[in-house]
Amino acid sequence: ALVVIDMQNAFVAQGAALEVPVARDIVPNINALADASRECGAAIAWVRITVAESGPNAFPVYHGNFFSPENAAKHQSALAEGSESNALYPELDVEPDDIILDKNRFSAMVGDSSELEKILRARGIDTVVITGTLSNICCEATARDAMMLGFKVVFVSDANAALSDEEHLASIVTIAQGFGDVRTTDEAISILQAGAAASRGEEAAE
Repeated sequence: ALVVIDMQNAFVAQGAALEVPVARDIVPNINALADASRECGAAIAWVRITVAESGPNAFPVYHGNFFSPENAAKHQSALAEGSESNALYPELDVEPDDIILDKNRFSAMVGDSSELEKILRARGIDTVVITGTLSNICCEATARDAMMLGFKVVFVSDANAALSDEEHLASIVTIAQGFGDVRTTDEAISILQAGAAASRGEEAAE
């Protein structure tokens, strides 16, 4: 499954409250991966981080300790369920059959953060291709937890984005050292296509 993390207006749109400028640059690569995934029969999951002041989507330790009250409110407002800023960035190639779900923690694979693990296991999926933003926070957290839960992980170096090159590269090194395979977009697409071709060959032989 191609897993796209937090490519929402809040992070990707120009001038957005939580803007990650480089995230706009990776949109074409994510779209290329999505097209290849559809052609090869792989699932695509678009994951949004959705938070609130209270209830199941509350993130009290994070908002209470890493923000001033004003900035906590800004973060919660930008990622509130149903808000324009919480929506997926419109230039992403999202199709009706794709999986779209929300998470309420950095990782989409930890505890009850989201339904991603259940969905993947129900479909018999054992490999996740991680893309999105921020490389060193939600994308890395999801990749780490996916591997620890028994999934094979591919982390796409030029389809993840952080606020600085240093933060992005630190995540790349960490993933490569113990959590997954690091590949470029072109490499990941080639691997997808080779796998699909091999599967078709096996089916023909049967």
